[in-house]
Amino acid sequence: MRHIDLHKVADEARFNRFHWSVLLWCSLIIIFDGYDLAVAGIALPSIMKEMGVSPTNAGFMVSSALFGMMFGAIFLGTIADKIGRRRAIAICIVLFSVFTAAAGLTSDPVTFSVMRFLAGLGIGGVMPNVVAQMTEYSPRKIRSTMVTLMFSGYAVGGMLAAVVGKGLIESHGWQSVFLAAALPVLLIPVILKSMPESMPFLIKTGQTARLQAIAAQLAPSFRPQPDDSFDLPQQDRDTTAPIGKLFQEGRGFSTVMFWVAFFMCLFMVYALSSWLAKLMAGAGYTLGSALTFVLVLNFGGMVGAIGGGWLADRFHIKYVLVGMYLLAALSISLLGFPVPTAALFVLVGLAGASTIGTQIVTYAYVGQYYPMAVRSTGIGWASGVGRSGAILAPIVIGGLVAMALPLEHNFMAIALPALIAAVAVFCVRHGRAAPSPSAVGAPDTVVAGLPAVASK
Repeated sequence: MRHIDLHKVADEARFNRFHWSVLLWCSLIIIFDGYDLAVAGIALPSIMKEMGVSPTNAGFMVSSALFGMMFGAIFLGTIADKIGRRRAIAICIVLFSVFTAAAGLTSDPVTFSVMRFLAGLGIGGVMPNVVAQMTEYSPRKIRSTMVTLMFSGYAVGGMLAAVVGKGLIESHGWQSVFLAAALPVLLIPVILKSMPESMPFLIKTGQTARLQAIAAQLAPSFRPQPDDSFDLPQQDRDTTAPIGKLFQEGRGFSTVMFWVAFFMCLFMVYALSSWLAKLMAGAGYTLGSALTFVLVLNFGGMVGAIGGGWLADRFHIKYVLVGMYLLAALSISLLGFPVPTAALFVLVGLAGASTIGTQIVTYAYVGQYYPMAVRSTGIGWASGVGRSGAILAPIVIGGLVAMALPLEHNFMAIALPALIAAVAVFCVRHGRAAPSPSAVGAPDTVVAGLPAVASK
């Protein structure tokens, strides 16, 4: 009987068409997710005008999706480890597609907010699942790069919302960009057929044939045998009390540190996203220039995500993140001081790279830290707790702006969380992370060219 350790098979696999397929589908889902998240901001001026809502009420309408994301990340991230990741992803797509489209059929702020809250459940819930999926099936040598490359789809989705919005809102009204969000539902059958299931779930449910198919795709030299036995290290297949597992085996302190880092980083991301244009306009820049700063911020975020992932695959991801958070503290602080315009654009780009980009690399770190069996749960809870930082940021910074403080004080307030996040990540006990896999059963031998196979 051959005992095959799938964790090691995935770790040591060479990048091939199977990995391209997983990357394609996860990235496409993230693009849809990014579109649905950005579309409200694109259409907000038209919504405010048509519904006659005040800026305060408009802010609540936008924030309703953030509340949904907080609960969705926790609940749908946790449930995926119980019902299977493909089903959880399909549920999320239905939620954010159907209810984003439903928001386009509303005519009052309350109903709109309810629809956006329900859409937010799917927007937030899909994140931990696609991160776990990409982490599970990526070769170890390029794992961080794969996750961050996939996550850069959020910026693509945001830009898609802007392009589609510009073309549709003027000719068909703001409702049209929301109704367009229903289209991803049509792809659910294809995604369910093409997307591989989580390995711990397949082992738990005894689906040997599908495990053999996955092993063959990961390692094309694999030849199935009737007596194949698939297994994972104990911590990767133990699915009892998934939330409790986040605090067992010495992971409790690091779990809290990840929650702190997520809270602080999402605070910075949403503080800059919400107030950068306003702060720059208040500093004397034209509205056009202020909006250009927002574009540079997001472009920097894409570069930072991919570059940070590349660095994390070559150096220890923990210390790469600490450096990125320190860069955030420095670059954001300097935004409040008089510098030449060209230098200011560079600083804004660095701020985007070290906040938006760093958040994506932090997702990759959390995905690598937890065992497979509780990976979606760990990412979901970190994202859910951190989402409260996203909710508070516009309110807190808005209060500071209302106090008419000097510009540099506002940016220092946004930069301070970066220092706290750097300390939190530095304190993560990486030795408690999911260890490198070893074969299950007898001493390792190589069977049919497949890594991590033991034979009896």
